[in-house]
Amino acid sequence: MKKILPLIFIGAASAVYAQPKTLTQAIITTKTTVVSPEGEDDGAPPPPPAPDGAEVRTFRFGGDGETKSVTTLKGDLVKTFTENEMSRTTVIRDNAKKATTTIMEMMGTKNGFYATDAEQEEMRKRMDSMIQARPQQGANNNAGMKVTSTDFAYTEESKKIAGMVCKKAFLVTTRQNGTKDSTVVWYCPDFKLQGITSTGGMAASFGFNFGNRNSSASGFNDLNGFPMQYEMKMQRGRKMIVEVTKLVLDKEIADKEFDVPKDVTLKSA
Repeated sequence: MKKILPLIFIGAASAVYAQPKTLTQAIITTKTTVVSPEGEDDGAPPPPPAPDGAEVRTFRFGGDGETKSVTTLKGDLVKTFTENEMSRTTVIRDNAKKATTTIMEMMGTKNGFYATDAEQEEMRKRMDSMIQARPQQGANNNAGMKVTSTDFAYTEESKKIAGMVCKKAFLVTTRQNGTKDSTVVWYCPDFKLQGITSTGGMAASFGFNFGNRNSSASGFNDLNGFPMQYEMKMQRGRKMIVEVTKLVLDKEIADKEFDVPKDVTLKSA
């Protein structure tokens, strides 16, 4: 017992000194790519033939492709600009006021919406009630799929991502039916970002954001650093690859960066 105690104390001290610092200012560029299995058509019907052999391009909500996002952090303010083939979305989050402004540009139109966390929670409750009221065909297929816990297994393997030395970890997810999934996460142990647990991902891929709900659902809250690259499994065998491509930590960010453009009229969401 006498030989074991010093080792325990050394381990505890190391854990204290290894804690990542929390940054309150940063600009993060992230690429999110959704890929289907080879030969998978994503369940969408083929496009109709075009006259004169012209190329026809179809855009599907949440389909395959690449989405780029730029997240700007300054204190309690977070702005995320997301762009893909279908739309451009700007989300301005005020963590102090617990409110979110969303500006969507699609097919030449621009709409702005403002909502507090309480208002968004009410909207989510109404949506959940509507879904539960509908006939649930094949509902048993989703029984037990709810995530009940997440945990991390850390390794010493490392590589550089966006100029930062990152380490490899496994995010282990346990579902209600007892099944476990494992996701590889490359993270930078040097820092975390205030009010942000991850960038890119689902919100970037699908072009929407519900305040900071997505970040808490990602499972990265307890990660010992900031996630720089990871993959997630999706429906129909697809996978989503998220990677930070650029990280700026030494640039002064002006307050006007978070102003709503004058040509946008905000509506209550």
